[in-house]
Amino acid sequence: MAAAVVDDAGMDAVQKRLMFEDECILVDEKDNVVGHESKYNCHLMEKIESENLLHRAFSVFLFNSKYELLLQQRSATKVTFPLVWTNTCCSHPLYRESELIQEDYLGVRNAAQRKLLDELGIPAEDAPVDQFTPLGRMLYKAPSDGKWGEHELDYLLFIVRDVKVQPNPDEVADIKYVNREELKELIRKADAGEDGVKISPWFRLVVDNFLMGWWDHVEKGTLGEAVDMETIHKLKE
Repeated sequence: MAAAVVDDAGMDAVQKRLMFEDECILVDEKDNVVGHESKYNCHLMEKIESENLLHRAFSVFLFNSKYELLLQQRSATKVTFPLVWTNTCCSHPLYRESELIQEDYLGVRNAAQRKLLDELGIPAEDAPVDQFTPLGRMLYKAPSDGKWGEHELDYLLFIVRDVKVQPNPDEVADIKYVNREELKELIRKADAGEDGVKISPWFRLVVDNFLMGWWDHVEKGTLGEAVDMETIHKLKE
């Protein structure tokens, strides 16, 4: 254990506490719960590769009444993918009763509501759990650097609400609402390496595979037509 302590000496104190206290839900590739493990171990590439650790996650896409998508830039102290732009909120349901509820994906929706408050200061009443629409699930693996990475079965949750936002600087460096053209420009900058812009791998997978079609449904008020919670899309960067 001594080597791990040395390796982690520079880790932000808040992130370190969450890494060891938070217990992620381990699943198989069909999304059956098979156990639990610390957030720390779930994001170590060595563990991911040697034990094939796969954990449940969610990605929230929050649109305002102008159908603009709220993006966040992850804080500089995040262990994985620091200062990377991504969708509104990305995190994990934890291995606790309220976030393990399978019926109507309530556990994942409870976790999403909790993290919108934790990361962005969005009050629970601004993001009621029954307003989240789970649209689909994807399975992906993405290294962050030599040590850390992701291997997630990710629930993609959409919500259209005007909300009060007060970002937590421990989690979020910046936020902005974007329309489609502004998002395309952000992607272009990331691809060109301009202005140091980076996009998270999971957000990029959603943009490339689903987002624009789903955005049509957001604007038309027909999100229900886009729902496919049967398929687990296995995607690669």
